[in-house]
Amino acid sequence: MAPVVGKRFREALVWAAELHEDQKRKGGNIPYVAHLIGVASIVLEHGGDEDQAIGALLHDALEDQAHRMTPGEIRARFGVKVERIVEACTDGDPEEQRDRDPARWRVRKQKYIDEVAAKPAEALLVSMADKLYNARAILEDYREIGDKLWPRFTAGRDGTLWYYRALLSAFRPRAEGRLWHELDRTVAEIERLARS
Repeated sequence: MAPVVGKRFREALVWAAELHEDQKRKGGNIPYVAHLIGVASIVLEHGGDEDQAIGALLHDALEDQAHRMTPGEIRARFGVKVERIVEACTDGDPEEQRDRDPARWRVRKQKYIDEVAAKPAEALLVSMADKLYNARAILEDYREIGDKLWPRFTAGRDGTLWYYRALLSAFRPRAEGRLWHELDRTVAEIERLARS
């Protein structure tokens, strides 16, 4: 029987670590690759295949590190399916990611939400795993530092909570298994703490 992940996954892990080697997570000194590995782990734990796990490792490559790769490089290295997953998970380009204007942020996020219904099925697992990883990090940080957390986010507390609740609604018609429910529980706990 072939392994669930093999040489392609290892190559993607090394490349993702190289692409994001200078990047840190919001609000701390955690290497960004920890997020990518965490999302890939969630994908595999919820039945994802190797292409989805590779897509998880590379899901932020176009958003954050497009300047470090050539056009079509993801497809050339890992195939069309991985490229489609990464493209479907991409939420703007590096310049849009740095934009701290709340109104433009809201438009970009609404576009992502509106596109959930048309995203390839294999990308939904990766997108939900990404959102779960981020929601867990928000919850953990909120428990530690409380409302000091919200200035990290362009839209602050209310915008961030709106985004996660709107994503849950968008994911729901196509969600399968326990991943959606875990994301829902995590977001509900953030909402409960943030509003108490």
